[in-house]
Amino acid sequence: MHKTERLEEFKKLVKNKFYVYNSLFLNLPYQGIENVGMLIPLLFDQCEKGLKSGKNPQQILDLFFQNYANIDTEQERIDFMFSVIQYVERQVVLYDSVEDAAFPKLHEHSSSLSIKDYFQLVDKNKSWEKIAKKLSTFSARIVLTAHPTQFYTPAVLDIIEELKSLILEDKINDIDVVLQQLGLTSLINTKKPTPLDEAKNIIYILRNVYYAAVGDLFTYIKSNIENDDFDNYNIIKLGFWPGGDRDGNPFVTADITKDVADELRINLMKCYYNDLKILRKKLTFKDLLLDLNNLRDRLYVAMFDTNRVVSYDDIIGPLLTVREILIDKYNSLYLKQLDDLIDKVKIFKTHFATLDIRQDHSKHRLVVETVLKTNNYIKESLDELAEDELTNLLLNEKLKLDSKDFNDEIVKDTIANISHLRDIQNKNGEEGCNRYIISNSEDIYSVLFVYGLFRWCGWEKDKITFDIVPLFETMNGMDTAEATMQYLFDLPDYRSHLEQRGSKQTMMLGFSDGTKDGGYLKANWSILKTKEVLSKVCSKNGIDAIFFDGRGGPPARGGGKTHRFYAAQTKDIANNEIQLTIQGQTITSTYGTKEQFMHNSEQLLTAGLSNNLFGKENVISRESRKLMEELSDLSFEKYDALKQHEMFISYLENRSTLKYYTKANIGSRPGKRGKKAKLELADLRAISFVGSWSQLKQNVPGYFGIGTAIKKLKDEGRLRELKKLYKEVPFFETLMRNSMMSLTKCYFELTSYMKDDKEYGDFWNILHDEFQLSKQMLLLISNSEMLMENEAVSRESIKIRENIVLPLLVIQQYALHQISENSKYKALYEKIVTRSLYGNINASRNSA
Repeated sequence: MHKTERLEEFKKLVKNKFYVYNSLFLNLPYQGIENVGMLIPLLFDQCEKGLKSGKNPQQILDLFFQNYANIDTEQERIDFMFSVIQYVERQVVLYDSVEDAAFPKLHEHSSSLSIKDYFQLVDKNKSWEKIAKKLSTFSARIVLTAHPTQFYTPAVLDIIEELKSLILEDKINDIDVVLQQLGLTSLINTKKPTPLDEAKNIIYILRNVYYAAVGDLFTYIKSNIENDDFDNYNIIKLGFWPGGDRDGNPFVTADITKDVADELRINLMKCYYNDLKILRKKLTFKDLLLDLNNLRDRLYVAMFDTNRVVSYDDIIGPLLTVREILIDKYNSLYLKQLDDLIDKVKIFKTHFATLDIRQDHSKHRLVVETVLKTNNYIKESLDELAEDELTNLLLNEKLKLDSKDFNDEIVKDTIANISHLRDIQNKNGEEGCNRYIISNSEDIYSVLFVYGLFRWCGWEKDKITFDIVPLFETMNGMDTAEATMQYLFDLPDYRSHLEQRGSKQTMMLGFSDGTKDGGYLKANWSILKTKEVLSKVCSKNGIDAIFFDGRGGPPARGGGKTHRFYAAQTKDIANNEIQLTIQGQTITSTYGTKEQFMHNSEQLLTAGLSNNLFGKENVISRESRKLMEELSDLSFEKYDALKQHEMFISYLENRSTLKYYTKANIGSRPGKRGKKAKLELADLRAISFVGSWSQLKQNVPGYFGIGTAIKKLKDEGRLRELKKLYKEVPFFETLMRNSMMSLTKCYFELTSYMKDDKEYGDFWNILHDEFQLSKQMLLLISNSEMLMENEAVSRESIKIRENIVLPLLVIQQYALHQISENSKYKALYEKIVTRSLYGNINASRNSA
């Protein structure tokens, strides 16, 4: 479908429908906010006109209250602002529902390569033998994380699903009723969720969306591949961080990890039970009943009792027996439905999703230091040991650790957790939990500390059924990654461990903290180069390199168009498997419905499979690399100067919503690492860092430095080189297009009043100047008239979403100002700021 036709389809299916259904909000019986719906359009109009004319949020709202709302007292104005926030939150939910309903239709004729298109391409190229070999081993692992921007409750997700179904059928009266339900349903958590609550919320999506979606996608691939024996049940794998990610959430404990593993398993048993119950109504044949009924009864007990474990063999065995009898005696009746269940059991086994463990390297250092001090190998510090002495202790010394022998909570929990991991594998199978990820990996000990702790916690060397995964996320970590891995490969003990794990080494490269540390362009360029170097060192050592990408929602945290990202990888990067995190609200916005999940999973597979198989391989020439290096260094120089600016942290603390992330009942974890009184950038979590810039509509981490870098080379007469780089290097084009998305979501008019601020005016102007320059330079090198010129539907969707939340953002800025003025209602204004986070996060869909 031509892009103008697709845009017309979008306007018909999304824009027009949203405005029709949005009108139903006008008279909804909200408690205490009867007239808000009538005033919202007026408020939006005043906000838009006021900001464009240079008015600040205080002037805009004061005039609105006087001229339109006739609200005089400050308390009444505060009540009204809370009502607007509630109203806007629900408008966002409605828009999400309308867009989700239109998704299948809009993507019917999109230019994206589906699995079906891909197989047609294989036919055309007569390359089935080559692709069949690749398909038999290739997989994409989608790892769900519990970042604090994933906060739609199951009740709201159910409403979205119901609205989506009704919108598809245009049932206006039913939609009206569900909108009334939405109006009276709380959209936020009444209290901060626990780590277990967060895990349960995402398991809800696993059970209600992904279970069926993964099964259907596998069936679709299997039926199209022209190979009756296709058995790559790992082609789409699910990973899970909630309940295992200690670095992401310091409140995660060994007990919570066990509880989450149990939740994953019992919810999978519920899925199997429900499928079996439906199948049982069809398979009413005498010789099948005993096996089916026995299996049904065992699943039923396992659904409610975490101690009653049904093994994979206990499930698959009876189903395969039933299959044989069905073929032999009952004309293969309902065989397809039985095979679909058997395939799901082979995909999910007894784990549903692989629970990853993650902890920061510094915490492992503390544990090892404490253990060695307690056992008299050192007096105070690991620095007392030479490198070979420490390495020998970790590889060979026989210690027996018991968490009860230690007082420090981190030490106790780390030992307890590693000791309990075998229990999780015994219940959920080895795939239930078999990866240990180390954040902030910068040397060999990031891996060796974990290897040593496993040994000391009772795991024999040849029975450590865990992949130890270093996460290189800082500039320094990436710079030293090659030397770190080569040293490890040269150690006979670690080499032996890798051989037991299939001679594969998974390595994670972190976008979130990398971008915070090095800026957008340098971080992304460093990651690509590090991948190439690590691919080479692994290949040289006979190891299969597998890369696990920390891809957040926005481009500033590695997000953006995922398909484009993987399709742009160079031929020098190992392409054995795609692994990525799906973070924050991206879980529901990009993979939240069955149709979205299947479409985006197909995109992952086709991007990964096409890379190096069809057409021109992605190669970056020496000249292009030199140019990328120059741009990277110039961009970093500009970004680093901003980081070092005396107002950088102060601006975030006092002019953004940074401190309010931790006050919102969004997630269970703190907003920064460590307990230092003074905020430091290194301790600041990337999600609140990036999210705060997003709430300001400044999105600094998604572009800052790019404009300056491009202009410097342009002024040297090298514009032609830059345009050639954009046109010929897919990786660079992908980065720039993702950056253009960040720029599209900026709206500096919201904070333009800050340019006259005595304390922060100069700093705001630095940000604004770079925004304007980056926009100008990106349009120049891409030969575009507007940002996202070739992505009309995405651009239009962003525009509608930004318009919905504009009144909310103006209210947020108004409240921040009142707080800075020490209003007697300061506590209420702080609540307004906190509440206003939610709607903006959801509307942006990839804001943090």
